[in-house]
Amino acid sequence: MNVNTLFSVKDKVVLVTGGSRGIGLMIASGFVSNGAKVYISSRSADVCDEVAKQLTQTGPGKCISLPADLQNMSDIKALVGKLNFLEPDGINVLINNAGANWAQPIDKYTESGFNKVMSLNLTNIFFLSQKLIPLLEKKATKQDPARIINIGSVDGNTVSQHPTFAYGASKAGLHHLTRGMSIPLGQRNITVNAVAPGPFQSKMMKETLDKHGQEIVKKVPMGRIGEPDDMAGVCIYLSSKAGNYVNGSVIVVDGGSSISPKL
Repeated sequence: MNVNTLFSVKDKVVLVTGGSRGIGLMIASGFVSNGAKVYISSRSADVCDEVAKQLTQTGPGKCISLPADLQNMSDIKALVGKLNFLEPDGINVLINNAGANWAQPIDKYTESGFNKVMSLNLTNIFFLSQKLIPLLEKKATKQDPARIINIGSVDGNTVSQHPTFAYGASKAGLHHLTRGMSIPLGQRNITVNAVAPGPFQSKMMKETLDKHGQEIVKKVPMGRIGEPDDMAGVCIYLSSKAGNYVNGSVIVVDGGSSISPKL
């Protein structure tokens, strides 16, 4: 099969949550650059609108802004309602990227911080996915399944040295949720996979990289942090014909840092 066909996402309809910055923007940009129609959501309507405009201008695909605060179930329902109106024939790919982090010493870790992280990173990913199953099924076939891609983290596989207790727990839960969802949804021609990024330049990682960037890079066998194409590439793979038979997997994208010997 021709490589261009095997990895094509042209004309696919994609929703990327948290798509206006960081890893979500990397992913959205990659899909738009390869001819997909991409919806992005974020809490800030102004930022979401501006990013969508900029991505559309770069083409050849199209980007549409759908602002939503996915901490709130009412916003989740509203987002699903808008997509049902805009895409009555269904969507091909849901990328659950929106997330939060919270760092505090264990003795001072707040209930509100813990609940916020668990809600956005795990609970509401399940319910957004659940509510979008009918739209995904409309595009799903055995030869070309619909896709759910959950953005986890290497912190879901290893224990962080930072006091981000809820974050690691939420990402570990998301990896396991991915495997659990892949069984019933695989039977309905929807694959469910997760991507576990290591260090990438994102707003969530900015402070850590500013303070400890050189130390982090030293622990990555490939000698650099992740770049936009690294993240977009794995999501495009999972969404293309090349990824048709991948289901229930957690793909680590970290340059080998999580398995390298500690220096």
